[in-house]
This record gives sequence, structure tokens and C-alpha cells, in this order.
Amino acid sequence: RLHYAETVFMDSPTTATTASLALATEPPLTLKIGERLLPSRYFLAPLAGYTHLPLRTALRELGGMGLATTDLILAPQLLAGSRKSAHLLATNAQDNPLSVQIFGGQVEHLVRAAQYLEDQGFAGVDINMGCPMGKVNSQGGGARLLCDCDRAVQIVAAVVEAVSLPVTVKMRLGWDEENLTAPQLARDFEQVGVAAITVHGRTRQQGFHGRVNLEGIRQVVAAVEEIPIVGNGDVRSVADALRMREVTGCQAVAVGRGAMLDPWIFRKLDQHHRGAPLVDPTPDEQIAFLRRHFELLAERRGNYACVLFRKFAGWYGARLGIPEELEDRLRRMETIAEFEQIVAEARARHGERRTSMPTALVKTPNGPNAHW
Repeated sequence: RLHYAETVFMDSPTTATTASLALATEPPLTLKIGERLLPSRYFLAPLAGYTHLPLRTALRELGGMGLATTDLILAPQLLAGSRKSAHLLATNAQDNPLSVQIFGGQVEHLVRAAQYLEDQGFAGVDINMGCPMGKVNSQGGGARLLCDCDRAVQIVAAVVEAVSLPVTVKMRLGWDEENLTAPQLARDFEQVGVAAITVHGRTRQQGFHGRVNLEGIRQVVAAVEEIPIVGNGDVRSVADALRMREVTGCQAVAVGRGAMLDPWIFRKLDQHHRGAPLVDPTPDEQIAFLRRHFELLAERRGNYACVLFRKFAGWYGARLGIPEELEDRLRRMETIAEFEQIVAEARARHGERRTSMPTALVKTPNGPNAHW
């Protein structure tokens, strides 16, 4: 079962600037992970089913993004050369810097997958220990590894030893409130050579419910000596990103759903750190982004892009303020020609559905975690 998470699009320039005046004047936004120098400390977090190459490309063209990470890929499928893993691995020269996220419960699979990625020229590999989904945990990967710290460290150490490219880890605070293992794991991961760690500030038991625990992320930051900790969770505005860094002391922030809800968030963060006013996108820019995202998807998948694009209809509809019947057509379209007609009407009817607080809908798992 699924429920919808609701959030706000627009930032208040005043709120964003007052969230952390100290951050506005800090040293350059570049950050080093391993030997990789990243242009910004604000990253695109992987979102299963959403952060594909077309969306990453469209977001990069808006500016301000530091690092992107692929949707998580099951290591055995990657090694078998499955069609699904090929789509998830798709990249190009403009899609840089990029890391590939892998998961699995068998150390030999993860080691071989990391070696394959290095042989293929990828510059970074990320091990997923945060996904709460049952189909991931049942493979012994994702958040399940948080339950056995010794095994988690053994797996990560083997991957680090097997490749020369930087290995990073994404994890949650722990399996549940009684087992907050992230600080201990972060300390141990650093000792075996992990280059950086991303921490989603919820437990696996929480799923996507409740609020992110900034204090929990702060404790992970305090547990390590040198490696960067990347905060993640509930970052939906410039102010949220600045507060994440100010409260936790994390060196970078990974934005997931917030980047879908406001694709201009990276550009706004760059504007903020340059001391420039935060500029919201014009209606023409919003329409152009809609079209660009779809065009990039259609280049790769042809008419099937219409099916893949339907999941984005809710947040595009709200962002553009188009009537619900037009949004529904976007959700049901079947051909590229139909998309073009919808875009033409959206341009003419932009802002027709007015709300005092524009929102968007993004599906997240609901119900008992055991059923995910």
C-alpha cells in the first residue's frame, strides 16, 4: 500500500538566509571524497524508480548539484548483465560526478560488482545499508545489514580492499530505536577505509514516517575522525539543507524527494552560498523543465517514456498549477504526440489551479514494514 507525502515547493529567501548566516560565509562549497573533488556539498540522493539518467541530466542542467548516485542495483543482477541493471547504469559524459549504488547480502557479489564498476570506468561505488524495503532486506542487503555490525564491517572492508576507487556507504540510524548502530558502524567503516558515509536520519522501523532525527545524525558526525558525513532526510528547501548542516555538523547534504519537489533547489543553494538572491523559476522555466525531462526520457525509451513518466504527473501538476483534469491526462498519456498536446495546454493554463502553498505528491511505502 502507498500513501502520499506532501511538502512545500517554495523557499522564503528570508528564512533561507537566516537559517545559518555562518554557512553563507564559509569556505568554498567544494568537497573531497577520496580523491574526488566535488563541485558542491549538495548531492542528489538515489530514489528507487525516479533518479534515472534523464532526471539526473535535467537536474544537472539547472546547476548547483555536487554528486549524484544511481538508483540501487542488486549486485547479482549487475553481474548477470540484466536489462534492468543496464538501464540503471546508463550514464553519459555530462552525468558527472556520479557514484553507482549497489546492494546485496553476499560479500563475493558486492566485491565482484565493485570490481566490475571500476573496470567500466565508474568513479565511485556506494553500498546501500539504508533501504527499508522488504525485497531488499530479504536479500540480506539494505537496512538488514544494520542488525549485524561485524558482518557489515566485514563486507565493506572486503569491497574497499578489492578496488582503488572510493567506496562510500549509505545507511540509516539503525534498525529501530533500541538499536541505533550508525555511530558505531561509522567509526568502524572509517577504520577500514570508507571514503564517506550518508546517513538518513530515520530507523528502518520508521520507514518514511515521523521526522528526521538530526541529533542522531550529529552523533554519527561526532563518531568519525575525518571522513565526510552526508546528512539525508526531510530536506525540502534551502532552509532545511542549511539547518541540517548547522545542527548536525555534517559536511554535505543529500537531497532526495526535495529535489523532485523543487528541481531548482540545488541552484538556489548555490545562489545562497554566493550571497545572491534566491530566484524562483518562471512559468516558462517550469514548462521547459517538464519538456526537457520528458524529451530525455523519450530519447532512451521511445513511447514507453509515456508510461515511465506517469509517476511524475502529480508533482508536475502541482508545480505547474494546472487543472486536475489536465494532470490526469498527463498520468494516462500513451504517445509522444499526446504529451506535446498536454504541454501546449499546460503552457496556456499554467497557474490556473491556485493554492496558497503549492504542494506535490510523492509515493512512499505505507503499512507495516514487514509487508514492504
